[in-house]
Amino acid sequence: MQGKIHKTKEEWKRILSKEQYHVLREKGTEPPFTGSLLHNKNKGVYLCAACGNELFSSGHKFDSGTGWPSFFDVASSSSVNLKDDSSFGLTRREVFCRKCGSHLGHLFQDGPPPTGKRYCINSIALEFRKK
Repeated sequence: MQGKIHKTKEEWKRILSKEQYHVLREKGTEPPFTGSLLHNKNKGVYLCAACGNELFSSGHKFDSGTGWPSFFDVASSSSVNLKDDSSFGLTRREVFCRKCGSHLGHLFQDGPPPTGKRYCINSIALEFRKK
């Protein structure tokens, strides 16, 4: 991974759509079952929509039935940062892109083997590149 990316609020607003800005920079959430990558079955990698950082592999994607793309592992240990989040009366871990700090979604401990993890990620926070 290259160096971290730092942009002003105005710079992010110029390069992201209004919906992407809301999710990635304001910690919003897209409605369940609406994301363009939810049912993607192609082989490839999922990148941060804000900076292109490689986040997840299609080999780690699974259908959680929750309405958002779900992954049981990250592409590499340096792909994301995690932070405790107790907003809305829930206890969970917030997932951020390590390169640009964008909000991606949340991590839960109810995923499949081998990790038992479920990275629940907004489609709008991702770009997909076929391999």
